[in-house]
Amino acid sequence: MQRTTDNGQRTTKVFCILGDERIFSSKSPDIFSTVMKEVGVKGTYVPFMVKPERIGEAMRSLCVLNIAGANVTVPYKEAVIPYMDELSEGATIIGSVNTIVRDGEKLKGYNTNAIGFMDALEDAGFEAGGKSAIVFGTGGAARAVIFMLKWLHASSILVTGRNEKNIRHVVNRVGGEEMPLDALPNNPVPANIVINATSVSSPDESSEMAALVKQIELPECEMVVDLNYGRSENFWEDMARTKGIRFMDGLSSLANQARRTFALWTGIHVSPELFLKSVASGE
Repeated sequence: MQRTTDNGQRTTKVFCILGDERIFSSKSPDIFSTVMKEVGVKGTYVPFMVKPERIGEAMRSLCVLNIAGANVTVPYKEAVIPYMDELSEGATIIGSVNTIVRDGEKLKGYNTNAIGFMDALEDAGFEAGGKSAIVFGTGGAARAVIFMLKWLHASSILVTGRNEKNIRHVVNRVGGEEMPLDALPNNPVPANIVINATSVSSPDESSEMAALVKQIELPECEMVVDLNYGRSENFWEDMARTKGIRFMDGLSSLANQARRTFALWTGIHVSPELFLKSVASGE
C-alpha cells in the first residue's frame, strides 16, 4: 500500500490540496488525516496556497516532490487542466478537475465533485429522477452538478448566475436551460430542488445575492442544497427555513467526494460513514 525505498523501508505518502488563501479554511486536511489514521495508511495531507501565475510550477512540483495525489479547489479546477497528461471522461465533459493522481511522471485529472453530489442526494433520500432543478453558478462545481442531474434524469435544469455569457457557456457545454438572475425575484420558479454552486452563502459575501434569494418564490421546492459549509450566517439556509423546505449544506458532498478521491489515490474503498464521521468531528 505504501511506497518503499530501495532498502525496503516504508515511506510516507504525501497528499495535498491546492488553492488560494481560502485553502486554510478547508476541512480536507483534517478529514483525510483522520481517515488515513483509521485505515492504517502511512501518510500526510497538507494545504498549499498557490498564486494564479504559478499554477504551472505547482503542477510540475507534484512530480518533483513525489506527491502521491492532490486535491484542487477554487479557483484552479479549470486552470490545472492544461497540465494534465490524462483526463477522466467526467473531468473532460465537466471541464473541471478536483482530484489529481500522480503515476510516475504523469498526472491524471478526475472530477469527484459530480459523484460526491450524487452520493449526498442519495444519503438525503432525494430522488432527482423526474424532478426539476435550478442551479446557481457557472463554475466547475455548477457544471459537475448539472452533469450529474442530467445523468440522474432530472426532468429540467435551469442554470442561473451573474454573467449571462457564462450561463450560456455552461448550458452549451453540459446542458440545461438559461435563466437570467434578474428574472427570478417575485416570480414562481418551477424547481423541486435548488442548488447553490457559487462561492457565496453569507450576507457578508454578497448582500445583493442575499437580498435576491429572499425574493425567490419556490412553490414546488422540496430541498435546498448549498455546496458551501461553515458559514455562521447562511441566506440559503434562512430561505429554506422560512419556506419550510429541507436544507442540506455541502458537508455531505464533501465527505462523499473525499471518499471517492481516497479510493483513486490508494485503491482503498472506505465506508461513507467513516468520512461523514471525520467531517463531523472536524466541525
